[in-house]
Amino acid sequence: MPTYHSRTLSVTIARPWKEVYAFAADPANMAEWAAGLGGDFEPAPDGDGWIANQDGTAIRITFTPPNDFGVLDHDVHTPGGVVHVALRVVPNGSGAEVTFLLLQERAMSDAELERDAAAVQKDLDTLKRLMEDAPR
Repeated sequence: MPTYHSRTLSVTIARPWKEVYAFAADPANMAEWAAGLGGDFEPAPDGDGWIANQDGTAIRITFTPPNDFGVLDHDVHTPGGVVHVALRVVPNGSGAEVTFLLLQERAMSDAELERDAAAVQKDLDTLKRLMEDAPR
């Protein structure tokens, strides 16, 4: 398997990392900040992940189990295949650093990579705003 060009996107959040992780790890909260995954999030009827509506297509999203390491990886199952998303929340002083590894797979043009990077950064910025504006 080849390696791909990658971009690491991140945001620093002035909120304890475990609080950021707990919020971001709850799929029910994804509709509030992860617009790139689509909308209408609901648990999958068979209990295997969640279903979201992405541009009129139902996609399944499966998540890593809750953990003490801040790993929020998930697989996005689309008609075109499965995309693995590497997402982490790690301590950064008294706050959190959220990182997202974006891979430019072979079929993705440079323009598509830039479009996806902008969308991911917007989602991360939304998560930052939600976490920093929420009551403690």
